[in-house]
Amino acid sequence: MAHAWTLKSRPQGMPTHDNFAMANIATPAVEAGMVRIANRWLSVDPYMRGRMNDVKSYTPPFVLGEPMQGGAVGEVVESKADGLAVGDMVLHMAGWRDEAVLPAAQVQKLPDLGVDPQAFLGQLGMPGMTAYFGLLEVASAKAGDTVFVSAAAGAVGSTVVQIAKAKGMTVIGTAGGADKRALVSSLGADHVIDYKTDGSLVKKLMAAAPKGIDVYFDNVGGEHLDAALAVANERARFAICGMIDVYNSGAATELRYAARIIGARIRIQGFIVSDYMARASEFYADMAGMLQTGKLTRQETIHEGLASTPDAFLGLFTGGNTGKMLVKL
Repeated sequence: MAHAWTLKSRPQGMPTHDNFAMANIATPAVEAGMVRIANRWLSVDPYMRGRMNDVKSYTPPFVLGEPMQGGAVGEVVESKADGLAVGDMVLHMAGWRDEAVLPAAQVQKLPDLGVDPQAFLGQLGMPGMTAYFGLLEVASAKAGDTVFVSAAAGAVGSTVVQIAKAKGMTVIGTAGGADKRALVSSLGADHVIDYKTDGSLVKKLMAAAPKGIDVYFDNVGGEHLDAALAVANERARFAICGMIDVYNSGAATELRYAARIIGARIRIQGFIVSDYMARASEFYADMAGMLQTGKLTRQETIHEGLASTPDAFLGLFTGGNTGKMLVKL
């Protein structure tokens, strides 16, 4: 019998532990073309908050009372699928549980890049791919650009910082508190703004980027997005990845500097990482090169045990993670 977290009720505002329930689940027999996987690592990510609402979106909502989904890395313990053997480490989306039986088509064998398997849930997984294509494709960032990235100590933001520096850009990041500021500085950021200290974020960004910014990589929305609009150069490019500021409140973002979109001809584009999955091999090749030359450093915050999964998820909204938030089983 496997164990899985289910969504017991839909949150109103910030989720609480009462919204989750652990359940015993029966897994099917492994038939031809299928594998049984013992999960070793689980991912929790901010986008999962949107799936807790019963609204139409780019990904369907979680079904009440049924196992939740999310990225996971596991070990194949039984296989009736060609190309997948017992002992192989694989990536799949049947997270929030300790075991899964899946068709081989829903499983990706981890490429051999000489890294720990959990890296494929972070820097070499969905967050890393989000950072890579959001920065280089959506925002068309190039050497010489000044890049502003919010939540620069998070899984996506910390990777944006490192890719931007590896590609010859000036980087300004935001982070909350001295420890996270120090981390972002250690990753190579040229300036790090503590958004939790007193004072106008617009003024802080103006001081850090007196010649303006060319690119904004948005993980936060709200005040950060408004500050980026205020300081953007002509024809700046904004890649809108996430707006964690409003995921729980649902409040509209007040943009005092929105009119600058017109005069400065700012290009603002939202994106979803699934748009770029067909280019995964390109991502792996470039990131592997940066890894081998020491231009990438991985940060992780690890919770232990399946029971800790809701704690890990809730920590995403209270600054509880540095780098990628993971659960180790």
